[in-house]
Amino acid sequence: QVQLVESGGGLVQAGGSLRLSCAASGRTFSSYAMGWFRQAPGKERELVAAISYSGGRTYYTDSVKGRVTISRDNAKNTVYLQMNSLKPEDTAVYYCAGGRYGTVSSSEGGYDYWGQGTQVTVSS
Repeated sequence: QVQLVESGGGLVQAGGSLRLSCAASGRTFSSYAMGWFRQAPGKERELVAAISYSGGRTYYTDSVKGRVTISRDNAKNTVYLQMNSLKPEDTAVYYCAGGRYGTVSSSEGGYDYWGQGTQVTVSS
């Protein structure tokens, strides 16, 4: 079993930056693909970014390309989401997710473990 705990959310003005962190328990973190999803009020949850178990492959949804970077530190069992040039439409609850098979997946079905989420609010 893997437990995921997100941190780093908050209120920021448009154009600002935030770095989200997701700390994972367990010894198998380095074999998991990791993803960051978000869900805005009234909308479906969507994948923002994902990274393979080794960090060698990444995925970004089109709306965040060039503004967001996903990274991981397997020695610290932590995955990060650096978000720059934030926009009001980035406002959402951000969830960290882990996939046992190690490869990047763009669907929720590719992830087995989920954190509780952290709120990101971008004011205009």
